[in-house]
Formats: sequence, structure tokens, C-alpha cells
Amino acid sequence: MTYTFDMYQTLGIAVVMLLVGEWLRKRITILQKYCIPAPVIGGLIFALIMTMAYGFGGFDFKYDDTVKDICMVMFFASVGFQADLKVLKSGGISLIIFLVIITALVFAQNGTSLGIASLLGVDSKVGLATGSIPMLGGHGTAGAFGPILEDFGLTGATAICTAAATYGLIAGSIMGGPLAQSLIRRHHLLEKAGSEAASVTETESEETKRYSLSGYASAAYQLAISMGLGTVVTWLLSLTGLKFPKYIGALIVALLMRNIGDRIKPGRIRTEEINGLGSISLNIFLGIAMITLKMWQMAALALPMLLLLLAQTVLMFLFARFIVFNFMGRDYDAAVLAAGTCGFGMGATPNAMANMQAVTGKYRPSVKAYLLVPIVGGMFSDIINSLTITMFINMI
Repeated sequence: MTYTFDMYQTLGIAVVMLLVGEWLRKRITILQKYCIPAPVIGGLIFALIMTMAYGFGGFDFKYDDTVKDICMVMFFASVGFQADLKVLKSGGISLIIFLVIITALVFAQNGTSLGIASLLGVDSKVGLATGSIPMLGGHGTAGAFGPILEDFGLTGATAICTAAATYGLIAGSIMGGPLAQSLIRRHHLLEKAGSEAASVTETESEETKRYSLSGYASAAYQLAISMGLGTVVTWLLSLTGLKFPKYIGALIVALLMRNIGDRIKPGRIRTEEINGLGSISLNIFLGIAMITLKMWQMAALALPMLLLLLAQTVLMFLFARFIVFNFMGRDYDAAVLAAGTCGFGMGATPNAMANMQAVTGKYRPSVKAYLLVPIVGGMFSDIINSLTITMFINMI
């Protein structure tokens, strides 16, 4: 039996489970200590319940996730509004370094999957189905390259890629926060951040709070304008023949609105309120993404597949811990970037942002991380990944 949840019901369930996740996070110390995002906590609980209903009762579920896409675009528009080009100029070399690092990750993921597949005596195409296609690429790339692997003779490649992407989404969301937490504490990167953040919050005046509330209408309008114009920019970019995520246009327009607005009249762009709306959008997006996971797709994974995915998990942890953190500066920003890399290196860019939000929410913001991850994870990683996957497919 199949049950269908419409757009409003899907949104309602996601928000309820988000609140459940927040409630559990406040009461279970380990969840808060290791910066596990609330939508991941609540969403996984719901996904597990639905998996039991599927397994024991034969029930299947469909969701209208229209709101998820809207929230995703709104969130990335909010990221664009936070990007000050003056800061971007100072971080130019970091962008190049991070791009090289992610390129290395693509090769490492595919090399690892092919190597483990060879050791296990498994078809190399099965190895590729657990490499950068579902890991860095996520469900979108899995859906695009699955049929291609099937054309090359791998039966059920799309299902394998999709199941691996589901695993990566969960593993990357759980791994990022604890890794950043460990790095921050081990290297004493920000010992006083928690108390400093608290003191700022406590000294905020009531007048400032009223001013902030009065700006939410303007913030919502500015986000709506950037999202609308962003569709045109995304369309223009698609004329190049390359595929871009649907949110990239909104991010670019928001960046331009922020920096042009600052030049014309500082304070015109309501960055603080936009950031608040963006955080809400991200939580809703991730909540819907998690509750709509069909975890029973992973039940069909054979032992070789599980070993391949375990190898990818170990690779991602070691890569973020030793490569990303060390080469990006061994500082607080590098720790946040490591958490973000776990998110989009095994799932999707919004998961990376959720990982980083959980960390920065506990300590302090990281302008560098919030700038680099959307640009590299949203714009360049899919291009690099697609070209590299094509090369590996032709090699085997």
C-alpha cells in the first residue's frame, strides 16, 4: 500500500520532526556536544519509523517535496547576501587551494572504490557506483550516471548509486560536527568562543531587537527578488551547455545585490534578518530531505557494497581531518571547512551548510567557510566530478 503526503503534510511532518530533534538535542548531551544538526536527529527517527512500516507492514510512502526546493534556493540566496566582496578578495588564494583539494577528493574517492572492488573481486563498475558518483555527487549525480553504468552492463546501477547516496547523506551529516568539535578542542582553536558569543547575546539591547524584527519584511522581499532574478541567471548559465544547480543564480544575484546595495546606501540590505530567514530555510530543507529518505533501499546492499561504503567513510574522515584541515590553515575556519567537506563530500552542499551551521552556532561564524563551500560545492564540484567520472568510466 502506498500513502502519499501532499506538500503541506510533508512540510508539517518535517517541522514536527525538526522540533523533536531540537528537543532531543537539548536533553542528550552527546548530540549537542558533537554538533549533530537537529533536522538530522528528528529526520532519521522518522525515516527509521517509516522503514519499519515498510518492512513489517508493506507500506510505501511518497512525498511532495516542492517546499524543499524553495527552501534550498532561499537558503543559498541568504548565503549570497552574506558575501562581502572585500572579504572575498582577501580569500582568493584559499578558494584556489580548496578547489584543488576537492579535485583531489574526487580522484581519491574513485581510486579507493576501484581499489577495494579489485581486492574483493567485484566488478569495477560496482566500485564506481560507490565512488564520487553518489558520494561527492549525491542523489542528483547518482540519478544521472546510474543509467550510464547500466548501459555499460551493470544491472541495477541506478538503485546501487541511489542507495549509496542515501548512505552518504546520513554518514556525512553525522560525521562533520564531531570532527570539527574534535579539531577545535584538540588544537585549542577557540577556547573562549562560547562565552564571548553568550556575552554578545546578553548585552544586545531591546532597541536592537525591535529594529531587527522590523526588518524581516524587507529581508523577505529582498530574498524573493534575488530568487526570482536568479532563475534568469541560472537559465543564462545553462546556455553554456554546462549544468548548474538551480540555486546558483539566486546566490549570484544576492551577492550582487548585497555589494551594490552597500555601495549605494550601507544598511539597505538586511543581512542579519536575511541570515535568520536563511537558517530557518536550511533547517526545513534538511528536515524534508531526511524524512523522505527511503532507508530500506540500503537493506539490499550486499556485504561487498557495505565494505565499499565503509571504505568511503574512512576516506572522508581522514581526508577532512588531515588534508582539508592542514592545507586550509589549521585554524578555526579550517575546522569548520572540514565539517562542511564531510557534508558535501558524502552528500550535498545543503548538508555541508547544516554541518557548519551546527558548529558556528555553538561557537562563532566563519565567513571563510560560508563563502568557499557554496562556491566550490555548488558551482565547481559537480563540473569536476562529472568530467572525472566520465574519464574513469572510459578507463574501465
